[in-house]
Amino acid sequence: MFFANYCQLVEKMTQWNYAYHVLDQPIIADADYDAAFFELHSIEIAHPEWILPQSPSQRVGAIASSSFEKITHDIKMLSLSNAFSISETWDFFVKAAKELECDVETIPIFSEPKLDGLAISLRYEKGILRYGATRGDGEIGEDVTHTIKTIASIPLKLFTSNPPEILEVRGEVFMSKAVFEQINTQALQENGRQFVNPRNAAAGTIRQLNPKIAAERALHFIPYGMGDYSGEEIFTAHSQILTYFSALGFQVNIHACAFYAREGAFEADYQRMAALRESMSMEIDGIVYKIDHLALQKQLGFIARSPKWAVARKFPAQIVKTTLLDVIFQVGRTGVLTPVAKLKPVFVGGVTVSNATLHNMDEIERLGLCIGDEVEIHRAGDVIPKVVSVVAHGENRQFIHMPTHCPICQSRVNRIDNQAAYRCTGGLICGAQLAERIKYYASRDCMNIKQLGRVLIETLCEQGVLNSVADIYRLTIDDIANLEGQGEKNAMKILAAIEASKKTKFNVFLTALGIPEVGEEGAKNLARYFKNLAALRTAEYETLLQVPDVGAITASNVQAFFSQQENNQLIDELLAAGLHWDEADFEPRYTPLSGQIWVLTGTLQLPRKEVKETLEKLGAKVSGSVSAKTTSVLAGESAGSKLTQAQTLGVDIITESQFLNLMQTFDINL
Repeated sequence: MFFANYCQLVEKMTQWNYAYHVLDQPIIADADYDAAFFELHSIEIAHPEWILPQSPSQRVGAIASSSFEKITHDIKMLSLSNAFSISETWDFFVKAAKELECDVETIPIFSEPKLDGLAISLRYEKGILRYGATRGDGEIGEDVTHTIKTIASIPLKLFTSNPPEILEVRGEVFMSKAVFEQINTQALQENGRQFVNPRNAAAGTIRQLNPKIAAERALHFIPYGMGDYSGEEIFTAHSQILTYFSALGFQVNIHACAFYAREGAFEADYQRMAALRESMSMEIDGIVYKIDHLALQKQLGFIARSPKWAVARKFPAQIVKTTLLDVIFQVGRTGVLTPVAKLKPVFVGGVTVSNATLHNMDEIERLGLCIGDEVEIHRAGDVIPKVVSVVAHGENRQFIHMPTHCPICQSRVNRIDNQAAYRCTGGLICGAQLAERIKYYASRDCMNIKQLGRVLIETLCEQGVLNSVADIYRLTIDDIANLEGQGEKNAMKILAAIEASKKTKFNVFLTALGIPEVGEEGAKNLARYFKNLAALRTAEYETLLQVPDVGAITASNVQAFFSQQENNQLIDELLAAGLHWDEADFEPRYTPLSGQIWVLTGTLQLPRKEVKETLEKLGAKVSGSVSAKTTSVLAGESAGSKLTQAQTLGVDIITESQFLNLMQTFDINL
């Protein structure tokens, strides 16, 4: 396994996460993502020196949509490790027992169906629902209180006369099979479009701006765990928490059960749940097994992405047979050509499938695949399934070849060194890359031109108004106002957002250029090392290798990017349009808090994100949990368990007023 292949895997999974969590447009099956994550995890175990900060293993999910207000979770919402067999499930708890220094058969297990829905956190203060938020990236989610309140199974006030000061109920919002079938039938009659599956329908419903639509779709909520908590009840087991939730007015899963981790127990429970699956009113895609005792959970703790005391045993993907009719090649934002199978339509997993991913030419060769062959595909509830094998050769088989020229711009297609990927050399002149490059440039993590949306960009590209990224800064009111659904008032807002984007940061500008392998962290490293654009544009390959965390592939890509006349011309046009930044941003920093660990808790008057960024600029690390290593806890109003834990450990606790005074000593005004 080459480092370049690992980098490519990280990049692909990042795009999958973005499509799934931000766009609500999944482009890969669950089973494929799980397999890719398993591969990624295996590589990083074997080569820990390779681990990139942007790797999906270093985070939980992905970025929250910009359409809703943001909610910061006081306690992270983590995802689960996956197991795909009884032996993997057993091995997970054997490993846990070894770390706990106990016999695995003494570990109490709690089994729950893994609901196929949307993870939600409900925050109650003194028994009253304050807000509901999506998981987002695990730290910051979206405020969806307006739709959450329409769900009848979520109490707006807890059923108790002695409510806790703070209670965060984590659970799954889902749509029943019957309701899904009903709304899909109605949608087909009204506009010819349907939801892909109940999970997709539930996610789309929760993120509706109009709560009336959510109310009509009769969503459900079932809790699976607790987040922040400050109350009188004391719990020693996860099962006790669920019993407590039931007493507070929540619906709990009637198919949950408890047993000890003994040989055969997981197999018996799996068969029990598999037999129940079809008769359940909701979709499930597996079983979640948790260590029931909270003390053991705490002792095991977490890894970056998931708890070490719980695992999801996934059901196998559904497999069907069909015929490969053709293969087309799609061109992505970076110019990489991806083969896509065109299939004889077949019904699988509740949806008719006509496309499947083929990944790359190496995969086609491995499968021995030709057009006309009968193939097996599998899918686990997502949009694009995967071709897994050839079951019969077609009578008139046609070999599949990578095009020598781009199907969009006719530029030459070259294979990327040491990789399975092929890339169009057209760059900025390629129409397929143009719209995607402009979308990326204007996106939240780049120039953050909030008003310039994806649909508008596509329309402007189709009409020939946008022919390069620089054309964004040449847009006029008439270019936008005359489009359907826009108007002069909206056009003025868009132009104002474009104008505001001209004042940026060096690293943000580098990220927005879309240089292959240069993400947010890579751009920061380059900006900090070179300090100005002129030095970076003329940097030699050997010099680029001196930049922290820049390897051979990235160095080669950066040098190649700045050696192309078209790219330099584009940069000059952007600078001429007024883009600018303060190069002092990356001068040696004043870091008086270097080595300190801070925790934020409670309701702060200051924007939490701004506080976090300020602390990090001063050298501190901001953590989500309190430990003996914590230096200070910044406590706002209604601070809960983190404050209590800090007091127990003797950690320094400061108020917001004290924090502001401290910042003033560093000449920082918030």
